[in-house]
Amino acid sequence: MKTLKYSRQRECIKNCLMGRRDHPTADHIYLSIRENDPNISLGTVYRNLNLLVELGEARKLSFGYGPDRFDGDLTPHYHFVCRECGSVSDLPLKPSDQLNHLAQSCCGGRIDSHLTYFYGVCQDCLKKV
Repeated sequence: MKTLKYSRQRECIKNCLMGRRDHPTADHIYLSIRENDPNISLGTVYRNLNLLVELGEARKLSFGYGPDRFDGDLTPHYHFVCRECGSVSDLPLKPSDQLNHLAQSCCGGRIDSHLTYFYGVCQDCLKKV
């Protein structure tokens, strides 16, 4: 793999992502970083986030609607997505190896991991009703 030249902006983007637990969009990261670096462009943020994903230093979360979210936590874990407000949160639930074995018995191949999203309505949105 080609070695990348150090980039202050990429390091800033990575640090911003690693310091968050709200699974921000590229726009959210851009707005956060722009407070300290008004010259950074949204394109730079998108390119570097996608590069971090490609390098395995971040994870891109796509839910089928709305913008992609990014996660700096690479440990296996599940996510809860609120259908009302769009918030994304980590679930304190240990990923199930049993689910891998069950799925493998159905596919005939070899399964070594899975990615699961849970959808519903968050507590804050339930309180608004």
